[in-house]
Amino acid sequence: MKVELRKKPKFVGAEFFSDADPLEILQQLIAIPSVNPCGGEAAGPIFYEHGMTRWLIQFFTQLGTPYEVQEVADGRCNVIARLDFDPDAPTIMLEAHQDTVPVDGMTIAPFVPELKEGRLYGRGACDVKGGMAAMLAAFARLATERPAGCANVIMACTCDEEFSATGARHLGRSWHSAEPADSFLTGPPDFCVVAEPTDLNVIVAHRGVVRWKLQTLGLACHSSRPHEGRSAIYAMAEVIQALQKYAAELPQRVGVHPLCGAPTLSIGKIVGGTSVNIVPHECEIEIDRRTSPGERTDHVLEELEAYLRQETNVEFVMLPPWIEADSLADDQDPRWVDRLLQQIEAVSGPREKVGAWYCTDASSFAAAGAPSVVYGPGSIAQAHTADEWIEVEQLRQACETYYQFCTSPVVTEIPA
Repeated sequence: MKVELRKKPKFVGAEFFSDADPLEILQQLIAIPSVNPCGGEAAGPIFYEHGMTRWLIQFFTQLGTPYEVQEVADGRCNVIARLDFDPDAPTIMLEAHQDTVPVDGMTIAPFVPELKEGRLYGRGACDVKGGMAAMLAAFARLATERPAGCANVIMACTCDEEFSATGARHLGRSWHSAEPADSFLTGPPDFCVVAEPTDLNVIVAHRGVVRWKLQTLGLACHSSRPHEGRSAIYAMAEVIQALQKYAAELPQRVGVHPLCGAPTLSIGKIVGGTSVNIVPHECEIEIDRRTSPGERTDHVLEELEAYLRQETNVEFVMLPPWIEADSLADDQDPRWVDRLLQQIEAVSGPREKVGAWYCTDASSFAAAGAPSVVYGPGSIAQAHTADEWIEVEQLRQACETYYQFCTSPVVTEIPA
C-alpha cells in the first residue's frame, strides 16, 4: 500500500511521543529531501539538510526536551537534544546523520515512502533515516516514561556525513571547546552508538579514508612536433603504473586486519589535456586510499609520496586531501560493547561484533574521546541503491534495543 504523505510533521501531543512508532517517523523523514551533492552541482530544493533540521527542531520543541542547533557551515547544522536523569549516571549519545546520497538513477520515487511486503522504500530508508527514526522514537519514549536507572541521553543529528563528515568532527571538537555552563557540551559522552545499516550487528572497527588529487606537469606544444614538449598524460601513465604496484603491495606493507581486511588504494578519476592537437601540459587524478585501524593519514601520504619519488622519474604535485576520516580501532570499552550485545540478543537474537570496509562518524567521536560503535537497522547492501529500502521489523527491533540499552547502562565507577 502507498503511505499517506504529510507536508507538516504530525505530532499528536504526549500520546504520539509515548507510543512513538519509528515507521511513522521514518515515513515523514523520507518525505523530506536532504540530498548531499557530494561535491557536485547543488541547484534546487532537494539539496542539503535544511528541511530535516527544521523538522527536528519542531520534534524536540514539541517533545519538550532541551536542544541546541550548531551551525557547521553555510547554514548546515547539527541538531542535538538531551535528556538528563541523574548527574551521577553515565551519558550515552545516539547519533545519526541527516543527509542522504544523491538520487540520480533511482528506479523509485525517492521522496515518496512506499510500504510493501514488510519493507519501506525511499531514499534514506536504509542509510540512515531508518536508524535516525528508530533512535528518535526511543528517545521520545525515554523522555515521556523517564524510567528509573536510565543513563543521561544525547540525541545528535549531524550534517554532511556522506561527503566529508564535517558535522561529526564539529560536534567532537565542541566537547573540548564549550563553556563550562553549556549543559550540552561539557565533554565527551561515556559511550556513543552511531546509526548505520549493520543488519543489527555491532561494528567495532572500520577502515578510514583519505582522498586527494595528484597532478603531473608537462610542457605544451603542437601535436605535430611532440618532441618539443612533454606530455603530462605520459607522465601520469608512469605514476599510475607505480600506484598499481603500490596497491598490490599494501597487504604485505600494512597487514590484513582480522575484521576490516587489507587497506586499499583506488584511482577513481582522471582528467588531462585540452585538445587532441596539443601535447598536454597537465594531467590530474583523484585517489582514494582506505586505511586500516592503526594507520595515520599523514603517515600514509608521506609514505606514498616517497614511494612515487623513488619509483618514477616524473614531475608531480600531491594536493592537500579534501577528505580525511579516521579508522575506528577495535579497542572500545568492552563493558559497553558487551552490554549492547546483550540487549540486541534479548530483542533480536544473537548478533556479532564485526568490522566494516567503509567509514562512519564513529571514528570522529572516538578520536574526540568518546568510545564508539556502530549499530542500526538495515543492510549496507541496500544503502545508496536505486530502490533503497529497509525491513520494518528490523526498524522496530533497533528502536527497542536503543531504548533498552539506555535504560540499563554500564556502571562506569568500580565499587571500592
